[in-house]
Amino acid sequence: MGRRIRHIQRYRDIGKAFARNGFGFIAKELGLIEMLNIPKRLLIKDTREVHSKTTGERIRLFLEDLGPTFIKMGQLASTRPDIFPPDTIEELEKLQDQVTPLPFEEIKQVLELELNAPIETLFQSFHETPLATASIGQVHYAVLHSGESVAIKIQRPEISDLVKTDLEILQHIAILADSRTEWGRRYGIQEIINEFSKSLRMELDYLNEGRNAEKISKQFEDNKGIFIPKVFREYSSEKILTMEYIKGMKLSDRALTKENGFNRKIVADRFVHAIFHQILMEGFFHGDPHPGNIFVLPDNVVAFMDFGMVGRLTPRMKDHIASLIISMMGRNIDGLIKAITQMGVIPDEVNKDLLRADLEDLQDKYYDVPFSQISLGEAVNDLFSVAFEHDIRIPTDLTLLGKTLLTAEGITEKLDPEISIVKVAEPFGKRLLKERYHPKNIAEKFLRNTIEYGEMLKDLPRSVDDMTTMIKKGKLRMEFSLPDLERVLSKLDHISNRLSFSIVLLAFSIIMTGLIIGSSFGRQSTIIWEIPAIEIGFGVAAIMLIWLFYAIFKSGRF
Repeated sequence: MGRRIRHIQRYRDIGKAFARNGFGFIAKELGLIEMLNIPKRLLIKDTREVHSKTTGERIRLFLEDLGPTFIKMGQLASTRPDIFPPDTIEELEKLQDQVTPLPFEEIKQVLELELNAPIETLFQSFHETPLATASIGQVHYAVLHSGESVAIKIQRPEISDLVKTDLEILQHIAILADSRTEWGRRYGIQEIINEFSKSLRMELDYLNEGRNAEKISKQFEDNKGIFIPKVFREYSSEKILTMEYIKGMKLSDRALTKENGFNRKIVADRFVHAIFHQILMEGFFHGDPHPGNIFVLPDNVVAFMDFGMVGRLTPRMKDHIASLIISMMGRNIDGLIKAITQMGVIPDEVNKDLLRADLEDLQDKYYDVPFSQISLGEAVNDLFSVAFEHDIRIPTDLTLLGKTLLTAEGITEKLDPEISIVKVAEPFGKRLLKERYHPKNIAEKFLRNTIEYGEMLKDLPRSVDDMTTMIKKGKLRMEFSLPDLERVLSKLDHISNRLSFSIVLLAFSIIMTGLIIGSSFGRQSTIIWEIPAIEIGFGVAAIMLIWLFYAIFKSGRF
């Protein structure tokens, strides 16, 4: 509560940004209007100009209004087509975080404080004008006393505190959304914000980025066609990253031509092979390979830059991907659904029949289409569209993988329109399948499962003992869930009513039969036979029967 009071102005900024961009109703649903005492006149700013824009445009403007944290969150969200619709993703991809460079004195202060030495002692020369600027930090060129040229990424002062404050507020807003709104619960806003917060905090740690660069560098130690800049750890910290300076051309540079000594086909081939090697062989890949992060050096050497965003695939996830590939190649819908289910991404409430129908429609689209003619980007988009329609949450690393493949295909097509990215991927896919069914890997998997089952059996007595103790103390709570419970109970009610009706009707028939038989065999006249018993019995039974009819039919459960 104390933190919320200290951040009250930032809360107000967010509430006003909601209203300014036509989302005042969200601020109202979350209770921000009352909590922050925002004037209602601001909520009427949903003008024609605002509503002439698409929802995606308004989301982008809202994020840009609120600065670095929200822009970064939007950029991360652009990698999640399983959560957001295509038009919103398209707008989020336009988010720019170009900002005015900070004065050199401020940058110098951060540098000297982090590296604990005067700038003159650290570097032979240091260029005050930045090479690039962004909302989180800016990059400067410098020369070490050893004569080596370096690029130094310096985090903006106070940006870490600002981001942490914004993330605290976003997590509180996510809690409000989950507790107050149906859409918040449906989309799991709290889970999404927590996921994005974790990624953003990792981006703020430049030491982590340096470790990512070194890890990917080891993947290409023997590959002279790929270059990863060296990290200078002694000149790096959580807020400073010093890497080898490289001078080359960006992949998007129009000067990347034969006349200037470059072969675009070779560059395209090396780039796409490097991407598939990282993804399918290493399981650790560059998560943002857009043209600004890829340079081409002399001799068509491809250099990767900026390792703040990376993707990871565990051996188990790679195994699931192999299952997907097998199922897709064999056109096995059951296998495809099973592979997705094993990833743990299909919620219990998903209608499996509808999902199967959509996957079959998707497969029909690519039926008998040669691999060389398939657009990997389009196929990935189609798969994510199916996931979005069924509220299936794809694991972050898989969506990042999809985004990476989409970006790689777009770059490759521009460099060499004749190349087939699917054909390039095919040998990697076959190798992945061979690895999966290699006797050594099968034996390792069997041994791993045996050990896991052994651990489970070893812990079984203790688990049973714990459960018994809980039962004795009355602390064991059991919940049973039966689909369509109301419908089943209603059906049972109908059956019981019909059974009651039948029993009463049978009893009525027996009584009447007995009375009639008794009267026909009666030879002597007594006082009893003077009483109209048949008529009275018939009348009572008829009244009971009519009352029962009325009660059952009125309930509507006959």
